[in-house]
Amino acid sequence: MSEESGSARNKFRSLFVIEIILLAALAVYMLMAKGQVVGDDLVFTVAGAGLMALLTYWTLYTLRGGLEMIVVRTRGLRH
Repeated sequence: MSEESGSARNKFRSLFVIEIILLAALAVYMLMAKGQVVGDDLVFTVAGAGLMALLTYWTLYTLRGGLEMIVVRTRGLRH
């Protein structure tokens, strides 16, 4: 059981690290986009929309990993 718990914990850590990197990339994008009008540069706007979509997907995926870790821990406490 502890092997399963460690695996879930390691998976969640790696997901969380990628989440932080994506958040930092979005913050950099927002700083770069500060003076631009939306749609003025179509490639820049599409890149930002894609980054936001990726971050949203990854946040939900990370949340799933966190919930799996909680379930593994809860199962270990009950048995």
